[in-house]
Amino acid sequence: MTLTLTLREAPPAPVDAEAIAPERLAGLRRAELDRLELGCGNRPMALSELFGISGTPGDDVRIEGDLSRFAGLGAGMTGGRLTLAGSVGPHVGSGMRDGELIVEGDAGDAAGAGMRGGRLVVRGSAGRRLGGADPGARAGMRGGEILVHGDAGEEAGAGLRRGLIAVAGHVGAAAGLRALAGTIVALGGLGAQPGAGMRRASIVTMTDAPLLPTYARACTYRPPFVGLCLRRLRGLGLAVTNTQIDGRYTRWSGDGLELGRGEILILEPEP
Repeated sequence: MTLTLTLREAPPAPVDAEAIAPERLAGLRRAELDRLELGCGNRPMALSELFGISGTPGDDVRIEGDLSRFAGLGAGMTGGRLTLAGSVGPHVGSGMRDGELIVEGDAGDAAGAGMRGGRLVVRGSAGRRLGGADPGARAGMRGGEILVHGDAGEEAGAGLRRGLIAVAGHVGAAAGLRALAGTIVALGGLGAQPGAGMRRASIVTMTDAPLLPTYARACTYRPPFVGLCLRRLRGLGLAVTNTQIDGRYTRWSGDGLELGRGEILILEPEP
């Protein structure tokens, strides 16, 4: 049975909601659930003060309402399914290790920051540093999948170490900043300075990109992994065409100021 939390009204201050994840709520008795404390500004608030609660705690949790003042929903979750039926604040799914987290609206900054596994799906758009590194950390996302059906802000995949970030819309400036490994797919194009400081990761895009002069043209070919990756993304609900799956891509190698083993793959237009 699904546990459903329905927001009563907008909270009076930003809320630290890292305590809300399926495995943290599972097994709690109703009285314990009602009393669960979340930090709201400089004071604690009980979960039952913020939400109407129905259903039974388990591995399926649904939260309804405008959650834009809630930070860290699903942070560090290790399993289960968390559905957020509205737009959410920063750090949703930060550090998650397993499970599925679905945002039915927009996500704030640092969604999936430091993620290690599982799947984060954003039906709307995402803010800055999607799948990036937390403040003071060099490593960003280290595993798992992030799918965004809208756009993504600047520095998506900053410090990326492993995993897949796929964005149906446009990705802002400095995608893959200092990335060491992993894959970023930008179906709707890239902003300025993609792959700045990138060492070994891959960025795939379907339109011409404003490349840094530290990237050099290598070849044009059909990379097998791109077709496999795009077929998977289409199966997960992103709008991917046969032309993108079967097309030829020009490989640009860089960043020449680093190891120079990263790549930006740009789909060639049909003749």
